[in-house]
Amino acid sequence: MDSPAPTTRDSSPPPPTRWAVPGIGLLKGLAVTGLNMLQSYYRKERMTTVQYPEERAPISPNFRNFPFLVYDGDEAMAGLRCTACSICEKECPPQCIYIVLDRDENGKSLKRPKVFDIDVSVCMNCGICAEVCPFDSIYMDGEYELATDNRFGDLLFHKERLARSTDYHAKLRPLQAAEVAARRKAEEDKKLAAQAAKEAKAKLEKEPKELKAKEEPQKGAGA
Repeated sequence: MDSPAPTTRDSSPPPPTRWAVPGIGLLKGLAVTGLNMLQSYYRKERMTTVQYPEERAPISPNFRNFPFLVYDGDEAMAGLRCTACSICEKECPPQCIYIVLDRDENGKSLKRPKVFDIDVSVCMNCGICAEVCPFDSIYMDGEYELATDNRFGDLLFHKERLARSTDYHAKLRPLQAAEVAARRKAEEDKKLAAQAAKEAKAKLEKEPKELKAKEEPQKGAGA
């Protein structure tokens, strides 16, 4: 059996690298910094300093803080979309949501929350509650000025404090609000069409029965 041919190593020195001026990268970085500093005096997109609190930087639609509840119409408590299904309460990792279902005097569910509390000091702003809600009733807010000296009172938000209108949602996240509104309208139109078809079918089934009921007395009178 032939032995493998011995491998030879290239002992020649590596090709010389391209010569560069020492510190050229530092000089380029300083040039970019100086250009940005000069442009910050006359270009609006470079003027990053905001005189807070007199001026407020715009909030990105992707910014998220603690949750809020959406309501339709003019009355907040009557128009809440929340049905107190408690899915968000069960899925909340830090367990900062507390919900009690509202019931009538006979114990029947009214499909609305009697109590909906969120402990903002515990909320981790993860947004899971907004993701799992099947009724488009809870979203992440953009409010961030929540400093207070009352840990147990002012940081425990009740449903009256959490309620926000659909206009507020549209202003905060216009694309998301428009998508939700279009989907809810399509679902409502579908329900109305199904109800109209059901009523039309019932009417068609009722007309022959009414006609037959009218004909029977006439036949009896003729006999």
